[in-house]
Amino acid sequence: MSWATAMQDEVFLTFVAIAAGVLTLAGCILAVLRFASGRDLSHAWLSYRSWLMMAPLFLAAVALGRTATIVFLTLLSLGAFKEFAKGTGLYRDWWMMAMVYLGVLGIGWTAWAEDPTEGRSGWLGMFLALPVYVVALILIVPILRDRVKGQLQAMALATIGFIYIGWMFGHLAFMVNSPNAYGYVMFLVLAVEVNDVAAYTCGRAFGKKALRANISPNKTVGGAVGALLVSLCLPFAFQFALVDFDTTELLLTGVIVGIGGQLGDLSISVIKRDLGVKDLGALIPGHGGILDRIDSLVFVAPVFFHMVHYYRGIYGATV
Repeated sequence: MSWATAMQDEVFLTFVAIAAGVLTLAGCILAVLRFASGRDLSHAWLSYRSWLMMAPLFLAAVALGRTATIVFLTLLSLGAFKEFAKGTGLYRDWWMMAMVYLGVLGIGWTAWAEDPTEGRSGWLGMFLALPVYVVALILIVPILRDRVKGQLQAMALATIGFIYIGWMFGHLAFMVNSPNAYGYVMFLVLAVEVNDVAAYTCGRAFGKKALRANISPNKTVGGAVGALLVSLCLPFAFQFALVDFDTTELLLTGVIVGIGGQLGDLSISVIKRDLGVKDLGALIPGHGGILDRIDSLVFVAPVFFHMVHYYRGIYGATV
């Protein structure tokens, strides 16, 4: 991945064109609705303006190449964990914070570093083993401080924060080492967003029965089923991005996006409901925080990663 290859890569350029077209169409639709209906669409405009910043930022990171993409996604992980830590109260424990920050940076480093045994970009063995070392560091903190009270909660929150945000989301960063990095990374980001929109739209149109009333009252069974059906179609519609995937892999990809995306959204809702907050951050107007925006990818990225690695190897060689 580099600027030169991005500017010549048909998959990357196609996704740029799709993003530009979708943003343009969405802006036109909002403008027509605003003037035709006279309704207050201020929240929709706020969300749309945020997309006008987020989409180009992501595309620019990918266009600048492998290192820029890994740095960008690692910064997102750090920001998302900080939101999680502030919401749960872990932020006050800087020993635990330091261990998780080191772990997240380690994930970014293993995605970027050269494998000393294979001589290729991305140290896969260390990437997969790193959770063992980071969790060990977290467990050692109370011993170093000779402290007992409140340490179980702190260790649990730090471990969840690292595994959930740092390592699971970090699989997206490691995928930039694949020969089909543009296809995998850009498809996943687009697909989970389409899945979210489909769940909302189908829920409004067909939803009556709540999917999980205590966790997310606005999510419905109809919305979940509709999102899954749409997601099953996406890999076939964007097959140009999923090089040489057979029917089984395409179907599995649709299931991973359709179910994993919704599980990611529901899992963060569990945390927010328990904390009694609507959003874990306010960095992105109309969307909440970073974690509110990447929650679906937290589930989808690692499952898709290991599906790809099982069938054809993350580096492209069948295993």
